[in-house]
Amino acid sequence: MQDILQSLLLAANLVLSGDSDLFEIIGLSLRVSLSAVIYSIFLGLPLGSLIAVGNFRGRQALMIVLNALMGLPPVVVGLVVYLFLSRSGPLGWMELLYTPTAMIIAQVILITPIVAALSQEILSQLFEEYDEQFRSLNVPRWVAVRALLWDARFNLVTVGLAGFGRAVAEVGAVMIVGGNIDHLTRVMTTAIALETSKGNLALALALGLILITISLLVNAGLFLVKTRSQKQKFG
Repeated sequence: MQDILQSLLLAANLVLSGDSDLFEIIGLSLRVSLSAVIYSIFLGLPLGSLIAVGNFRGRQALMIVLNALMGLPPVVVGLVVYLFLSRSGPLGWMELLYTPTAMIIAQVILITPIVAALSQEILSQLFEEYDEQFRSLNVPRWVAVRALLWDARFNLVTVGLAGFGRAVAEVGAVMIVGGNIDHLTRVMTTAIALETSKGNLALALALGLILITISLLVNAGLFLVKTRSQKQKFG
């Protein structure tokens, strides 16, 4: 118990003293995760919109595939990206392996199905509600999509926050493609795993506390956005 308390005190001291290594790891984690979320939104939101308002062959199959991809094992994604980016892989000439870019690519593959599936579900419910009105006014599909995106903007923010929460807590894929290299690809989750194995519990706890704080802030953001959305809907 005494060792745990001592580690917690050291962790608090690292945070309060502004330890450069600690904040370098935090900064890289946020940069990688936020970049992955932004790219995933640009890829997943149009796909989710297309499925929500579209009426094409294979729509149901695509929805099933998207829902299945939401549960992709991170280590498998990391392995696939590694094979593509390794020197002997088809994209090896780009020399992206063991860089933050490789980590972003892996996270985009993991998050995009989540963004697409959740946005599709939200927009489909709205489209069912407004479909008859759109048809009576002969509204073009792209105009309908724009109207749905605006009406669902608060709920879609929660999709982005959910994607960020998934990204910032990811460890398996980024460990494989990033290599956990100090001052280059070391993020919070991989650093926690490494420092714990080394017995450096102070740094591991400091990073763990920061990660928990970020998770709490994301969940608080989700709650506030949902509350505002409900007030707008019923108020």
